[in-house]
Amino acid sequence: MIIEIGHYALVLALATALIVSIVPVIGARRHDRAMMDVATSGALAMFALVAFAFAVLTYAHVVSDFSVENVWENSHSLVPLIYKYSGVWGNHEGSMMLWLLILTLFSALVAVFGRNLPETLKANVLAVQAWISLAFTLFILLTSNPFLRLDPAPAEGRDLNPVLQDVGLAIHPPLLYLGYVGFSVCFSFAVAALLEGRIDAAWARWVRPWTLAAWTCLTLGIAMGSYWAYYELGWGGWWFWDPVENASFMPWLAGTALLHSALVMEKREALKIWTVLLAILTFSLSLMGTFLVRSGVLTSVHAFASDPSRGVFILSILLIFIGGALSLFALRAPKLAAGGLFAPISREAALVLNNLVLTVACGTVLTGTLYPLLLETLTGDKISVGPPFFNLTFGLLMAPLIVIVPFGPLLAWKRGDLLGALQRLYAVAALAFLAALIVFYLEHGGPVLSVLGLAAGLFLILGAIADLWYRAGIGKVAGSIAWRRLAGLPRSAFGTALAHAGLGVSVLGIVAVTTFQSEHVVEMKPGQTVEAGGYSLQFDGMQPGRGPNYSEERGHFSVRRAGVAVADTWSAKRLYTARQMPTTEAGILTFGLSQLYVSLGDATQEGGIVVRIWWKPFILCIWGGALIMAAGGLVSLSDRRLRVGAPRRKAKPTRPAAPAMEPAE
Repeated sequence: MIIEIGHYALVLALATALIVSIVPVIGARRHDRAMMDVATSGALAMFALVAFAFAVLTYAHVVSDFSVENVWENSHSLVPLIYKYSGVWGNHEGSMMLWLLILTLFSALVAVFGRNLPETLKANVLAVQAWISLAFTLFILLTSNPFLRLDPAPAEGRDLNPVLQDVGLAIHPPLLYLGYVGFSVCFSFAVAALLEGRIDAAWARWVRPWTLAAWTCLTLGIAMGSYWAYYELGWGGWWFWDPVENASFMPWLAGTALLHSALVMEKREALKIWTVLLAILTFSLSLMGTFLVRSGVLTSVHAFASDPSRGVFILSILLIFIGGALSLFALRAPKLAAGGLFAPISREAALVLNNLVLTVACGTVLTGTLYPLLLETLTGDKISVGPPFFNLTFGLLMAPLIVIVPFGPLLAWKRGDLLGALQRLYAVAALAFLAALIVFYLEHGGPVLSVLGLAAGLFLILGAIADLWYRAGIGKVAGSIAWRRLAGLPRSAFGTALAHAGLGVSVLGIVAVTTFQSEHVVEMKPGQTVEAGGYSLQFDGMQPGRGPNYSEERGHFSVRRAGVAVADTWSAKRLYTARQMPTTEAGILTFGLSQLYVSLGDATQEGGIVVRIWWKPFILCIWGGALIMAAGGLVSLSDRRLRVGAPRRKAKPTRPAAPAMEPAE
């Protein structure tokens, strides 16, 4: 009975979304407060109903209710509890429920924290959110109902896909969806502003916190997915330019551009039209990613195989929302004022260049992702656009951006001093290049261009530190004064520095692991050793093992350095009983920021086993940098000036110690 109640709650959520889609819009046009208030109460009611339905589905998975088809197809009584929870969204129907839950959560957050928004804008924003909720609720009920019953109920489930039985996949989808769906708020603000025909600096101020929150979650989600693929799939790579990976990366690139564009709009009331367009395009890319994953047009370890009716339905949603929003934009944009002017050398210009590079890079990834699909549709020919294309084009586009980023915060608004910024950064550049040469020497050489890549990453890190250094006046004023200046900077200044430094750390990791890693593919028998990364890896033999729902063959490896035992690890090949599906569990040893990666292959007729061994120097910098970037987003989000509805505190009168420089954003 509880399953039917959950289904009914979803139907009620559909009815509520229909009401909120219509009534507040009419109220905003009539300036009827009672009708506009329906948006707030309706958004909260939608979230409560969808949360209840999601909780019912979760309960069915936890208690292994195999009378529910979704549970039978994606769970097993012997699966550990954490994978019963992650099994809720480890399938198409459940993942769409998670999408809808997060969508209604963001609507509820806007309703609660948007108290200082103009009433008409708030009503329209929540109405647009309800339009999206209505479409996806209808999609779930008509094509992807997770509450379907089986009669008679099977005695046992088919088990969750073994590849998804991992802690990383319990974390990755929720974070990714928080990013995907979070951009729906920016989209709703853009459409609502176009409906009203009024876009100003206050609008950008209201949008920035939601953009920051979505961008931070998407950063963490992509990083978690990359690390999961690295250690779970046994292939030793961290990014493959898989179409589904690209589907999450494109909104991140567009969202990064939106974040910087909204800053220009807030500070200078410039780039109004461009910022609104970016808000529409960023969520449009999120919707396109949903279509690619669930339409069945892609074959990927990340994709959900779906029947064509689902793909057609999502494509219809895509066309309606993207087409409708762009049509509204085309109608309203010519009537919007262009905004403030600025010199070619200024912080605004640096951020415009940032936007230009990011959007072109996003377009390049989009082209490489969709071109094979379009060609196959039109001609029937199948081609593959792989890493060589993306690495070359994307790398060439991003290289100048990495060099330019440290200059932006050091330039003044409206008119900047490029020579002054160069004078502040020449020592940083020299130090970065020297450090890169040292790393190059310690890694015993490699491609000469790697020095430039390492220097670029270090330049980003040191440039972020230099920005705070100069703003605090360290070395120019007394230490106590410099400390007060540093402590007095807004949190967004520290958030910006962290985000830029995090990008530098990731660049360091990417360059180092790409140029300095070593790989060995050998046949090993017990007692044999292989040298990798200065370590001696000895194969000790295979042992059988058994888990709650799988059997495995585990290989034990001892690791020595200079003849001294320093560590040991296990690498395994598993077979999940219910699905009869094999997986590879890599053995990974961490030494500082580097890792020794061991993956088992097939057994040989001579009694040995094929082993793939990688030495990956500084690889943890890739994901560590993403964590630092996300931390920068959280720090910026904690800035009181960026919190929705948070009034400014009155500053206490103090005697200034010395003239401070302009705070960074």
